[in-house]
Amino acid sequence: MTYPKPGEPGPILPGTQIVVDDVTSIYNGYEGFIQRISGDKAAVLFDDYSPWEKLVTMPIKILKKR
Repeated sequence: MTYPKPGEPGPILPGTQIVVDDVTSIYNGYEGFIQRISGDKAAVLFDDYSPWEKLVTMPIKILKKR
């Protein structure tokens, strides 16, 4: 197992707070956290944007650790 170097973000795991970084996505800039991971996709929970929570599946490559 390799560990991230100081200053580099660690792995994205369930419970990690993330920001969507994809200019083509309607969720660009939204902040949420990882609910679960399956393959190269993650289920991201957004709960601060409305009275309801929203769970969206998206590719891990467009997510950045917060």
